[in-house]
Amino acid sequence: MILWSTPRFAEHTPPPGHPERPERAEVFDRVAETFRESGGEVRTPTPALHLDLARVHAEDYLADIAATAGRAVRLDPDTFTSPETEAIARLAAGAAVDAATHAWRDGTPAVAFVRPPGHHAEPDRAMGFCLYNNVAIAARAVRALGADRVAIVDIDVHHGNGTQAAFYTDPSVLYVSTHQFPYYPGTGAADERGHGAGLGFTLNVPLASGATDADYAAVYDATVLPALEAFAPDLILVSAGFDAHVRDPLGGMRLTTAGYVHLIERLQRAADTICGGRTAWITEGGYDLTALAECLEGLVATLR
Repeated sequence: MILWSTPRFAEHTPPPGHPERPERAEVFDRVAETFRESGGEVRTPTPALHLDLARVHAEDYLADIAATAGRAVRLDPDTFTSPETEAIARLAAGAAVDAATHAWRDGTPAVAFVRPPGHHAEPDRAMGFCLYNNVAIAARAVRALGADRVAIVDIDVHHGNGTQAAFYTDPSVLYVSTHQFPYYPGTGAADERGHGAGLGFTLNVPLASGATDADYAAVYDATVLPALEAFAPDLILVSAGFDAHVRDPLGGMRLTTAGYVHLIERLQRAADTICGGRTAWITEGGYDLTALAECLEGLVATLR
C-alpha cells in the first residue's frame, strides 16, 4: 500500500468556524507520519493537469475556478476559496489520480488523504465544500489509461451528487452510494439509476438517519457487494468519507470506528476477488477530528 499526502492541504482555509477546516489536514499529517515511521511509503502528490480536470469539468467552469486563484471567494452557501485554494484543489485531484493510477498499474491498494473533498462538485458547479471532483477525475484518468470498467463506491454520509452526475449516462463506470436520506444535497433516491446507456449503472442505497454498523453491513452484503461482483470492474475507487461516524457533527448515522473498518475489510476482500486487489481510497468528509483519525488509522492498518 502506498499513501499520498502532503502538509500543503492545510493551506486551503475556509472562513473560521467552517467544518472543512485546516485541522483536518493536520490529522492527515499525523496519520501519514505514523505510517511513514512504521516503514510505510508516503508520496507527495503532483497537481492534476488541465487535461485531467477537463475530462470531468466544463471548460467555462474550469476558467471560473482558475480565476479564484489568489482570492477569497464564496462559491455557494457552503463552499469558499482562500487565496491558495485553487492550487490546493488541483493538488487534491492530482493525489487522487496518482493513487488510482498506482492501483491500476501496480495491482495494490493506494490511499490519498486530500482536501478539499470532491464528490459534490458537478461538471459545471462547485458545492458542498467541493471544487474539483477528485474521485471522478481519477476514474476518468484510469479509463484513459485503458481500464474498461471502473466502480466507485461512496461511503460518505452525504450522497455524491457530483460523481453521479459525471457518470449518469456512462455504462463504463458503476457508481454506488450508501448515504443518509433524505439529507443534503437532496439527491440519491433509490430510483435514480442512470439514464440512456448508463441506466442500471448508478446504484443508490439510501439509509434512514440512525443507521448502525449492523444496518450498513447488511446492505453491503445484500446489495453493494453483489453489484460489484456482477459489474466486475478492473478497479474500485472509494470515496472514503467518514462523516457517517456516530460522533460526526454533520451526520445523523451511528457507524462506529469498528463498523467503518468492517466496511473497509468487506470492500477490500471483494476487490481481492474481483479485480486483483486494485483499490484506491480517496478521502471525502469526516469532521470530528478524533473519529477521522481513528478511521484513517483503521483504513491504513487494514490495507497494509
